[in-house]
Amino acid sequence: MTSTLKGITLKGSAELVADFFSFGINSILYQRGIYPPEKFTRVSHYDMSLLVTADPELKNYLETVVSQLKEWLLNCTVQKLVLVITCLKTDEVLERWQFDIECDKSALECSAPREKPIQVIQGEVRSVLRQITASVTFLPLLENPCSFNLLIYTDKDLAIPENWEESSPHHISQPEEVRLRSFTTTIHKVCSQVTYKKACPL
Repeated sequence: MTSTLKGITLKGSAELVADFFSFGINSILYQRGIYPPEKFTRVSHYDMSLLVTADPELKNYLETVVSQLKEWLLNCTVQKLVLVITCLKTDEVLERWQFDIECDKSALECSAPREKPIQVIQGEVRSVLRQITASVTFLPLLENPCSFNLLIYTDKDLAIPENWEESSPHHISQPEEVRLRSFTTTIHKVCSQVTYKKACPL
């Protein structure tokens, strides 16, 4: 981690936020049953037990996305990441996990570390990841096989890398919305929420 115990640099902040997304996406995919449990392995991070994919293809895909995301975080050109869960049978959007990212662009000019201890930031990240894990208690059961998409919103004038494409926002009709906790490194702030399709009354 490129940062001191008491402060954090732009590079350290980008790495920390990218790490959060890596663990957060894995956690959502596991908790929502998008991939079977045996495709995941347990690791220890942020003083907590987390699940990450052991599937080589998915692992490679997520590493590619997070690596690109880290670059955009470093340049302060990313605004949000959205994980969309879609029913394979009907193509209907069932859940939309949205993470709004605020970047303090003054960090591009000033390289001095910001005064916020890494342990405090990691504690905030831990709280968000715990909420993601607890979300299964209120989210409707996904009864059919589902797939997922990752949408990343960047500054408008940014060139799109190869293998990436423009996409629709994948909104949900008649949504319920739950706001989750946020965390900030003082350079990047991430606010989280999950929107899901209301369960039909019996």
